[in-house]
Amino acid sequence: MTKYLAIDTSSRYLTVLARNGDKLCLRHLPECAMRHSVILMDEIDKALNETSLKPADCDFFAAVTGPGSFTGIRIGVATAKGFALAADKPLKAITAFDLIAYNVNSKNFIVAIDAAHAHYYVCGYKDGKVSLNPSYLSDAEVAALNLPVYGFEDLPFENYTRLDVKNCLKTAAEGCPLSEDMHALYVRKSQAEEALNGN
Repeated sequence: MTKYLAIDTSSRYLTVLARNGDKLCLRHLPECAMRHSVILMDEIDKALNETSLKPADCDFFAAVTGPGSFTGIRIGVATAKGFALAADKPLKAITAFDLIAYNVNSKNFIVAIDAAHAHYYVCGYKDGKVSLNPSYLSDAEVAALNLPVYGFEDLPFENYTRLDVKNCLKTAAEGCPLSEDMHALYVRKSQAEEALNGN
């Protein structure tokens, strides 16, 4: 399957990847928080045009499903599902953890994503399989796991490796299995939901 469109709107950046055989177009905007809905379709159109790829010719459509920006995730998931429905093609749901994990060679490690306030979304991997389900942990809890940590942000952990997120989407999109459906991955409730429950 070498014809596809993959998008990542799960964080403050935007990544769009189109592949049509040997033709590959990667479009990455490092800072576009709160503007995904305005920019995304133009970036998709540019990537498809550059690779001479039509949505109907895609083998699948992929999107990063989170955790991350609640609004950004919904935009990416809805866009991928819309393309897949219109073209009658399958989906690939890529978690933000898998986005990094598919680009790591270590056998036993964790992926950490900044969740603010000294907390992190964390998922553990061992021998290519999930060993720690997605969790919401404090910095002390992450450190106590005593494992190599990978991510795409500046994080304060020892034995931490930062990957260039713009170069991670291709490996993950081509490595992840097809999905029966695609849903946003929320490890915890949104701030609005937490505030509502606290009242």
